[in-house]
Amino acid sequence: MDQDKKKKIIDARLRLRARFKNKIEQSPSLTDPSPLGTGAKNRHNMPKIPVGQHETQNWPVLDLGIHPELSFEQWSLQIDGAVTTPQNLSWSEFLAMEQVEDISDFHCVTTWSKMDITWRGVRLAHLLALSEPKPEACHLMCHAYDGYTTNVSMEEALKDDVLLVHTADGAPLTREHGGPVRMITPQLYAWKGAKWIKRIEVLTEEALGFWEKRGYSNTAYPWKNDRYS
Repeated sequence: MDQDKKKKIIDARLRLRARFKNKIEQSPSLTDPSPLGTGAKNRHNMPKIPVGQHETQNWPVLDLGIHPELSFEQWSLQIDGAVTTPQNLSWSEFLAMEQVEDISDFHCVTTWSKMDITWRGVRLAHLLALSEPKPEACHLMCHAYDGYTTNVSMEEALKDDVLLVHTADGAPLTREHGGPVRMITPQLYAWKGAKWIKRIEVLTEEALGFWEKRGYSNTAYPWKNDRYS
């Protein structure tokens, strides 16, 4: 990617974040004075393990029971809905985006947490900036190749640690964990990060995804034990 295009995307990302700055700064994982959990303080001034969770060294596999088999040539990412510039990125175009590495934790609502995973991928904020969400945009609906859906608010989606990842702990993301690309949401329960992600739909009002329709929380804050609606 040439430097002029890279600068334009960065500028667009900063403008987009500025629109949601107050909401991001007031989100529970950044402001909660007494988060629920145990252990030494971890990232974002939260306890190391959220309440009701236990640490695991393994990485259990949980999904709808369908593991799409996608080649790099078959995979693509569509970003549409309430945007000015819809995107449809191929694998090579996705890899041409700014690649970042980050270490974060993975909290599953089924009570286990896997800590300190090193991820590599693209910031969701970067991809949204490309698409230029309209002023009325407030939420995303993430769609996966297995038919799964989940919603995420814009203020959570724009945080720096929300990535679309292709690598975990130095190895390509495996099929059972959502490869070639999945979304991660470290400050929310992990069901908010869709495996095998194929489409990000920008919404002007909140809608419910697969688990949200079945009684799970719309907001999903681990340090508030926010599992169910």
